[in-house]
Amino acid sequence: MQEIAQALAALADEEYARFHRRLIPTVSPETVLGVRLPVLRKFAKEFARSGDKDVSAFLAALPHGYYDENNLHGLLINEMKNFNQAVAALDAFLPYVDNWATCDLLIPKVFRKYRQELLPHIQRWLRSEHLYTTRFGVGMLLKFYLDDAFRPEYLRWVADIRRDEYYVQMMMAWFFAEALAKQYAVALPYIEQRRLPEWVHRKTIQKAIESFRISDAQKTYLRSLKGTGKC
Repeated sequence: MQEIAQALAALADEEYARFHRRLIPTVSPETVLGVRLPVLRKFAKEFARSGDKDVSAFLAALPHGYYDENNLHGLLINEMKNFNQAVAALDAFLPYVDNWATCDLLIPKVFRKYRQELLPHIQRWLRSEHLYTTRFGVGMLLKFYLDDAFRPEYLRWVADIRRDEYYVQMMMAWFFAEALAKQYAVALPYIEQRRLPEWVHRKTIQKAIESFRISDAQKTYLRSLKGTGKC
């Protein structure tokens, strides 16, 4: 939708665009307008008030031409109040996600109320051949299932992923580092038994050691499990 792209271009900050382009190397630089996230959030709220018809038309207009349009798309999904609608919108959108920032921006609020219903979809996303869909699935487990909704098998779901892509493996490492901070006793055997891909294993330990929620004694022990090589 040309009018949305034009409206976003009017909000662009070129200095921010130059800085942000370096953070998302998988995105063509010319597609990054440079709308700061707080500004984009405000725009998304105003756009949502314009009416369901306009929002639906924008969500259906895939693929978008600009990175900022993709982020706007994600913010609109985040605000959806119907669980099934949010899942359907994600299934339509995720194949077009081409970078970690847009992927990690996707955190639909409604999912907190439907965590049991969400699990089959997470399993489906984890099995996707599209790397950012897999990353998104791991991110959902990290965001919603490491506290009161935690079950030990979620660790296995992530550990069983065998993907070589950096952006999948980095999210796997973040997940297990967070699991060590929140569910240390259950997560630790995955490190002791080296059940993760080697790079993920070492990066998990690195991230866990950087956490203030990991005790000094735990950090010392984790260092002993790191092995050789560079993260």
